[in-house]
Amino acid sequence: MSDKSLNAEGKALLFTEARTHNAWRKKEVSDSLLRDLHDLMKWGPTSANCCPARILFLRSADAKEKLEPFLMEGNREKTRAAPITAILGNDAHFYQHLPKLFPHNAAMREMFAAMPDLAAETAMRNGSLQGGYFILAARALGLDCGPMSGFDPEGVTKGFFSGTETRANFLCNLGYGDADGLTPRSPRFAFDEACRIL
Repeated sequence: MSDKSLNAEGKALLFTEARTHNAWRKKEVSDSLLRDLHDLMKWGPTSANCCPARILFLRSADAKEKLEPFLMEGNREKTRAAPITAILGNDAHFYQHLPKLFPHNAAMREMFAAMPDLAAETAMRNGSLQGGYFILAARALGLDCGPMSGFDPEGVTKGFFSGTETRANFLCNLGYGDADGLTPRSPRFAFDEACRIL
C-alpha cells in the first residue's frame, strides 16, 4: 500500500482552519447533503462495528421550538439561527443489530445483552467516536459545525427519543458559518503538555 496523506488544504479544511461556529448565513442545507454526511461518517471504525450513533436532524421551526426549553440560554439564539441542529444520541441496545453489522461473530449480541453496564459504556464511547467522525465528515462536505453541550440530556432524550433505547449525547449546529461571528482562536496544548512517548 502506498503512503497517503492529505495535502495542506485538506488538513486546513478538517482541522487547522476549521472553527466552531455560532453565527450562521441564511443558506439552506439540503436533505441530500445530510444523507451524504451520514454516508461518509458511517465508515469510521467502532468496536465490533457496533455503530451506536443515532442522529435526528432538526430543521423545522416546530422541531427547534421543541428543543429550545432544554437548551442553556446561551445556546438558544445560535440554535434558532442554524439551518440544522443535529441531536446525536447513542442506542444503548445497539447490540440487537450485531448479527447484521458483525456477522462473523454474532454471539457478541448475547454477550452485551448479558452485560448492560458494558453495553452502556460501549455505546457512549463508540457513539462519541462517531460524533467526531460526524464533525469531520460535515467539514469534508463543506459544512460548518457548532457542537454543543449546554443542554438537558434527560429532557432531550425524553422529548426526542421517547420509546427507544437511544440517549442524547451532544448537539451540533450545522450550516454555513458567518465568519463575522468568530472570536479569536483559543490556544491548544503543545505536544509535550499533552503527550508522552513511553
